[in-house]
Amino acid sequence: MFATLRLCTLSLVISLVLAGSATAAGPAKSVFKAGFAERDITPDIGSEAPGGYGKAYHRTVHDPCKVRAAVFDDGKHCVALVGLDALSIHRQTVLHVRKVIAKKTSLAESAILLGASHSHSSGPMSGVMPAEYDHASKLVQRLAYRQSTCADAKYLEKVEKAIIDAVCAAHDGRVDARAGIGRGIERTVAFNRRFKMRDGWTITHPGQGNPDIVEPAGPTDPEVGVIGVGDEKQKLLGCVVNFACHATTSPGGISANYIYYLEKVIQGTYGKDAVVVFLNGASGDITQVDNRSPYKYPEAERWARLVGGKVGAEVVKVLLTMEPGPLVPVEARTKVFEVKRRVPDPERVKKSLEMVQKDPAKVGSTEWTFAKEIVLLDALLKKEPAVAVEVQAVQVGPAVFLTTPAEYFCRFGLEQKKRSGFPFTFPVSLANGCVGYVPTEDAFGPGGGGYETRLTSYSNLEVTAGNRMRDAGLELVKGLKPGPVPVAAKPLPFSGQPWTYGNVRPEVK
Repeated sequence: MFATLRLCTLSLVISLVLAGSATAAGPAKSVFKAGFAERDITPDIGSEAPGGYGKAYHRTVHDPCKVRAAVFDDGKHCVALVGLDALSIHRQTVLHVRKVIAKKTSLAESAILLGASHSHSSGPMSGVMPAEYDHASKLVQRLAYRQSTCADAKYLEKVEKAIIDAVCAAHDGRVDARAGIGRGIERTVAFNRRFKMRDGWTITHPGQGNPDIVEPAGPTDPEVGVIGVGDEKQKLLGCVVNFACHATTSPGGISANYIYYLEKVIQGTYGKDAVVVFLNGASGDITQVDNRSPYKYPEAERWARLVGGKVGAEVVKVLLTMEPGPLVPVEARTKVFEVKRRVPDPERVKKSLEMVQKDPAKVGSTEWTFAKEIVLLDALLKKEPAVAVEVQAVQVGPAVFLTTPAEYFCRFGLEQKKRSGFPFTFPVSLANGCVGYVPTEDAFGPGGGGYETRLTSYSNLEVTAGNRMRDAGLELVKGLKPGPVPVAAKPLPFSGQPWTYGNVRPEVK
């Protein structure tokens, strides 16, 4: 229950409640410290825009992109939760910054969670990496470096420095803290984009008003998970927010996407110094687009405001009602294992090689694009037939954050929540690396299909990858024991007398 900067009367009430709680419960015995920090990672005008399969460039700035970090310490262990306004984060970036941070702080490399918000309006740290296809033919290099979305080496350096600075600042700025935890529900802004159709197959975004839609092919997760942290005076230092929805509202130009408006709503109540660490949930098949809506979609700016504003408002409601205390213990565990890539049929590779040497306008841009992707995948397989996948469990008291480096289907996240045994389970997608879309197995079977199952250089793991990630995360949780959820102090025993003002029979005259 955190006092705001604007609601003076409520602040007084909250202070009195907190004072009563401290008296009734006695001094806290648990060590609990926390620190928050953020750094700017706004790319330059002219930078490549991520999120597509070809070249596109930023021409304007709508709002800043950031790295936001939270560090929690229980006196024995220390963990960091880091949210980036980025489409994704490459594994090599994760390994590098973790190593540097571990040398500068008490944080273990395995205790640092790096989650990308999946903002499609962020900077060029996604796509083809520098030198990634140097082993391949000149044709493949041209397709990769000149005709695909590429990460920028200088921007990657900027982001790496910002991550290191933010986490170190949050670590060094730890103070005695009290934190609360809770969940809200926002059902009106996020929708499953995959639909079962009358012909028995599944389509991603079948189109608004399509009469052949039967039903959604998967669920949504309306839960808004929140950890709020205040200092000893209960001024909100920052919060961690977990919600499952693609960041594809793209209000125009460089932007944190709807996360910008989520942050504005929270800071509008608690002040601009409150750091908002956003970690996207299992949102591989979840976007803001309601294919069954009977109304015209809002324009991009308003759409970003709607999604961010509604989720942010739910966060504020949760912050106002949660009970603060120590969220202990804190701990982190990881597991890294290999997952094989799916291999395209040789005949398909041959036909794709022929197609990419033709004019895209003559063969069709979609056909040409995904032929290019098969050619790039074929080159990757020669270099890296399997991918290292990290699954991580980060505990903060009664909550556990379960990560995957995937655009992970929502159903997996819901299954983890059901089976983890923790009061609060927060799946985090696109964390500690990026392996593309990881659908459920039925998406590849009879009646399946859709964009997420396409075989590309970005998205190509074997069909069982999702189940393996889910089960690996749940296995990590087995070794963790949930901490207590802070609760309000019990009232004083009944005095034996009701309120004297109210102890009266009806007075008619």
